[in-house]
Amino acid sequence: MTATEQKSGGSSVLANSAVMAAGTLFSRASGFIRSALLVAALGNGMHADAFNIANTVPNMLYILLAGGVFNAVLVPQLVKAQKKDEDGGAAYTNRIITLAGLFLGVVTIVLVLGAPLLMNLYLGDGWYLAANAAELESAIDFARWCLPQVFFYGMFVLVGQVLNSRGSFGPMMWAPIANNIIAISTLAVYLFVFGPASTGGFTTGQEALLGLGSTLGIVLQFLLLLPVLHKTGVRYRPRFDFRGAGLSHTGRLAVWTVLFVIVNQVAYTIVVNLASEGAEASSGYTVYTNSFLVTQVPHSIITVSLATAILPLLSRYGAAGELSELGRTLSRQLRNALAIVIPIAALLPVLSVDIAQLLFGYGAGADSYRQYAPTLSVFAAGLVFFTIHYLLLRGFYSLEQNRTVFFIQCSVATTNIVAALLLTRAVSAEYTAPALAAAYTLSYLVGSVVSYVVLKRTLGDLDGRGLLGFLARLVMVTAVAAAAAWLLRTALGMINDEPTMVLALIGAAIVGALHLGMLLLGAQAAQVKELNTMVQQVARRLRR
Repeated sequence: MTATEQKSGGSSVLANSAVMAAGTLFSRASGFIRSALLVAALGNGMHADAFNIANTVPNMLYILLAGGVFNAVLVPQLVKAQKKDEDGGAAYTNRIITLAGLFLGVVTIVLVLGAPLLMNLYLGDGWYLAANAAELESAIDFARWCLPQVFFYGMFVLVGQVLNSRGSFGPMMWAPIANNIIAISTLAVYLFVFGPASTGGFTTGQEALLGLGSTLGIVLQFLLLLPVLHKTGVRYRPRFDFRGAGLSHTGRLAVWTVLFVIVNQVAYTIVVNLASEGAEASSGYTVYTNSFLVTQVPHSIITVSLATAILPLLSRYGAAGELSELGRTLSRQLRNALAIVIPIAALLPVLSVDIAQLLFGYGAGADSYRQYAPTLSVFAAGLVFFTIHYLLLRGFYSLEQNRTVFFIQCSVATTNIVAALLLTRAVSAEYTAPALAAAYTLSYLVGSVVSYVVLKRTLGDLDGRGLLGFLARLVMVTAVAAAAAWLLRTALGMINDEPTMVLALIGAAIVGALHLGMLLLGAQAAQVKELNTMVQQVARRLRR
C-alpha cells in the first residue's frame, strides 16, 4: 500500500468514524430519554428489574448465539469475497443471510417456548420467594413478549455488517434511533395510562404494552436497513447451496469467536444473577445496567465508531502482510480514542450525582437516584480499560487470530466472575451494583494488559514509546482539568447540596465547560494533538 493510500485510509477512518459518531450520539441521546422514562415509570428496584432483565435477555442471547460471529468474523470475510469472487461476493452474501435467518428463526422459537427455564438462569434465589411471586410471574411473561427480538437483533446486525463491508457505515448507527422513538412512545403511553409505580407485579395489559412496544422497536430498526441494502447493490436471493461455497473457512474462524462469546456471556449471566439479588435495595440490575450505559456513551460514540471504520483497513493490512503498518495504524487510533475517553472518565465521578439526578431523578426514581453515583464512579475507570482492550482485539480479528482472542477473553471472564462473587459477598445489598462495577473494571484491566502484550509480540511494534509519551501528557492534562472541575463542583455543593433539576443542569454545564476549557488549553501546551483532532472532527460533523 502506497504512502498516499495510507494517508487516505487514515483520513477515511476519521471521516467514517465521525459519521457513525454523530449517528451514535443521537441514538444514545434518545436512548437516555428512554432510560429516564423507564426509571420514572418503574423505579430502580425489583419492579423495574422484572421488565429490564427480561428485555435484556434477548440481546444477551443474540450475542451468545451469533453476535460475535456477525460483528468480528464476517467483515473480513465479506471484504475478501467482494475482492476475490467473480460476482463481487453476491452469492457468498446471499448464503450467509439465508443461513443466519434459518438459524436465528429456529432458535428464537425454542427460546420463547422455554422462557420459564431460561429466566431461572438470570434471576437470583430471592425472586423465587413466595413474597416475590408476582414479580417473578411478570418477569417470565415479559420474556415471552421480548424473546422474538433475538431474530431481529441478529438480522439487524448481519445486514448492518454487510453494509459496513461495502463502505456504508451510517445507517447501522442511525437506525436504533427509530427503536428508541418507539420505546419512548410506548413508555409515554404507559405513564399516561397506568402512571408510575415501583413495587409489585404487572397486569396483563401493562405486560402487553411494554413487551410488544419493546419488540416492535427492534423489528423497525431492522426493516429500516433493507432499503439501504438494496441501494448499495445487494439483491438478496435465498440460497441453500451451503456445501463447497466457501463457508467452511468462515465456520472455522467462527468456532473460536463462538467460544469467546460463550465465555463472555457466561460471565455476564452470573453478573445479572448477582445483580438481581440487589434489586430490593435499589442496587440491582437496573442501577447496574443504566450506570453501565451512561459510561458507555463515549465508548459507543468514539471507540465503536473508530473500530468499525478501521476494521476493513486493518484487514487489508493483515491480508497484505503489512504488520508494522497495521500496528502503527492501530496505535494511532488507540490514541485518538483515549484522547476523548480518559478526560470523560475523569469527569464522570465529579458529576456522578448530577448525572444521576438529571437522568433518573423523576417519578418512581425520584427518591433513589443517588444510588447511581457510586456505580457511575467505579464504571468510569473500567471505561478506559475496556476501550484499550476493545480496540486491541480489532488487531487480532484483522489477522483472523480468533483463537488468541478466545484465550485472552478467558482471562477477562474468569477475573470478572471471581471478583464479582467475592466483592458482592463482601458488601451489603445496597452496594451490589458498585461491587459488580468494580469487578468489571478489574477484569478489563487484566484484559487490556494481556491483549497489549500478546498483540505487541505478534506485530513486533505497537509504537509503545509513542503511546506511553502520549498517555503521560494526556493524564497530566486531564488530572489538572479534573481537579479544577472537582473544586468547582465541591464549591457548588457547599452552596446548595439539594439543587433543583435546573440548577443541577446549570451546575453540571459550568463544571463540564471548565473541564473542557482546561483540557483544550492543556492540550495545546502539552502538544496532545490527538485531543484537538478528535474534538474538531466530531464538532465539524455535528455542525453539518
